[in-house]
Amino acid sequence: MFHHVNAYPGDPILSLFQDFQRAPQARKVNLSIGLFYDENGAIPVLESVRNAAARIAAQGAPHTYLPMEGSAPFREAVQRVVFGEACAAVRERRVATLQTLGGSGALRLGAEFIKRYFPDSAIWISDPSWDNHRVLFAGAQIEVHSYPYYDAASNGIRFDAMLATLETLPARSFVLLQPCCHNPTGLDLTREQWRAVIACMQARGLIPFIDMAYQGFGDGLDDDAWAIRAMSDAGVAFLVSNSFSKNFSLYGERCGGLSVVCSSEQEATHVLTQMQAGVRRAYSSPPLFGAQLVAQVLGDAQLYAQWDAEVAAMRARIKSMRTGLRDRLRDALPGRAFDYLVEQRGMFSYTGLRAHEVDALRERFGVYLLRSGRLCVAGLNAGNLDYVAEAMASVLAPQ
Repeated sequence: MFHHVNAYPGDPILSLFQDFQRAPQARKVNLSIGLFYDENGAIPVLESVRNAAARIAAQGAPHTYLPMEGSAPFREAVQRVVFGEACAAVRERRVATLQTLGGSGALRLGAEFIKRYFPDSAIWISDPSWDNHRVLFAGAQIEVHSYPYYDAASNGIRFDAMLATLETLPARSFVLLQPCCHNPTGLDLTREQWRAVIACMQARGLIPFIDMAYQGFGDGLDDDAWAIRAMSDAGVAFLVSNSFSKNFSLYGERCGGLSVVCSSEQEATHVLTQMQAGVRRAYSSPPLFGAQLVAQVLGDAQLYAQWDAEVAAMRARIKSMRTGLRDRLRDALPGRAFDYLVEQRGMFSYTGLRAHEVDALRERFGVYLLRSGRLCVAGLNAGNLDYVAEAMASVLAPQ
């Protein structure tokens, strides 16, 4: 009956992670998948989350269904941490927020919403972007295009080309943007550049779709959300997906949110009901426990302060690994420029390594990167930093 079904070739990121787990090398380093590891190479359980879990357990509440839109305390917490305490759109009830199955679930629900209510619109994503961005929107039968972003020659952003492309897009086009810790490049727009993008969105009648998966890993929880808040203050209508997988270290709990900023409370009410319908068509309701954890932490001043400090420590560790790798490579290969490692933000670095060099790292040293050259900085630690730097220097050295 199913002989006509072809095999799925696999996701380039998840498949590489599986290859790493199966690899027989005595020494190997995973710098591929987007996971934050602590200094001991373990995925941490945050103390703020432990404390929240203890409080929830003590309540002994039943494990009942959540509403289609998700937990009300969780959704309110999403609005506070994403849009800020002083957001006029939230105060005026113009933001429709939905609890989702992680950031990916938010993107897919947003894509389904776009296809249903903007059937003739396409979406533009950065070149390059996270591989799954294209997959999620194309899977919803949305036409996906790219706008210029990464400049391989300078290891910077092609901002003039990016803006020039956006200024040619037809009205009601969607533009996927990352407000901080750009995946995969680690290169973020400046605030001046964001202001130019916001002005372009308004002038052209474009609709931003902001994907924030790494809030707090760039420059801080509030600073990393600056573009979202500036866009809201400017009166733009837009969508925001956010994830707590990384900054709460809650990967398997699938905690995310989808918010739509509207021009009126009535619009937001209508949008929320249609997003509820989208959830009902897909999975009926989101999971409970992760939402309880996030809401407990973000809704309690003591736990929030503890979490904020833990995120700051995670951010500092990533930055120290960037500096350490830059310094070791600079010492090993004098005259080569590696400052881009500390100029980028967040978990990922676009190293400039070519596919054959990435292959050599994997085959000769057991160091796993994506073939695009993307490196997960959070996989580095004091125990493997020297080894990784030596391996990279070996494949980068003139032959």
